Amino acid sequence: MSNPPLRGIISYPVTPFDTATGEVDLAALSRLTDDLVGAGSHAVAPLGSTGESAYLREAEWEAVCATTLQTVAGRVPTLVGVSHWSTEGTIHRARVAARHGATAIMVLPQVYWKLTPAELEQHYTAVAAATDLPMMLYNNPGTSGVDLRPETVAALARKIPNLTMVKESSGDVARFRALRELSDGALSVYNGSNPVALEAFRSGAVGWCTAAPCLVPQRVLDLYAAATQGDDARAEAVLAELLPFLKFIVGHGLPRAIKAGLQLQGREAGHPRAPLLPLPDREREQLRTMLERLAGGPLVDGAAAGTAQPTA
Repeated sequence: MSNPPLRGIISYPVTPFDTATGEVDLAALSRLTDDLVGAGSHAVAPLGSTGESAYLREAEWEAVCATTLQTVAGRVPTLVGVSHWSTEGTIHRARVAARHGATAIMVLPQVYWKLTPAELEQHYTAVAAATDLPMMLYNNPGTSGVDLRPETVAALARKIPNLTMVKESSGDVARFRALRELSDGALSVYNGSNPVALEAFRSGAVGWCTAAPCLVPQRVLDLYAAATQGDDARAEAVLAELLPFLKFIVGHGLPRAIKAGLQLQGREAGHPRAPLLPLPDREREQLRTMLERLAGGPLVDGAAAGTAQPTA
């Protein structure tokens, strides 16, 4: 696709919860969203797996969607994750996202029963037809249990005109080129696997979908700039600095790790929602060490400081 609606660093905010009540903290969400835009994110994508979308009540989901898009206020494009267990629920969320001004929607095959090819096609066709927004297919076998291979994705895109993007999170770098070739360049491909970010750009990905900018936005933007400007030495150096952190946040679960990091930076976002638990103390200290190294100085623990400013 020659002019995709999204490109560059597509930042994924967590959904903050009030530590005392467990309810969605919309004020904290607005602050985090504004931080992401102010730091230079090229787009903001609420309500993915990082945003604990699967654990939100429907009214909460709608409030998070509305608050995020209102805070962005058109300054950068927005990509809203609208996945639901049912086609009806996904369609409803897609229409809510469109009503609040989303640039595009993202759809993960969030299933209990494994879908047949006919069921997958029916689901994506129905969701795509519900709005005029461009749609991103999200392949994340690690969370959905469904692996949509390039041949399947390209076949769906040929039948669904506004399925123009795919977020590939399997970590298989060969798929970026395969998706572009099988779709004759019609699909814009985005990386959703943090550790392979540089390889993905080199393989034709037009964007990187990541929660890392919640904690280290400038480092992520530096990697993107170096990769897209052909500065291989700089890109390799930035990736070497980032890679332990990127592997850590993926390996320990993005909601746990990002929320712990935000607290370490003095930016309260509460705990993940049960059944998820906060990052254990040992891992939290490992994260502190990584963030201090990336920030070039010690962090002020938010539990003690409360209103400390971001350090990255």
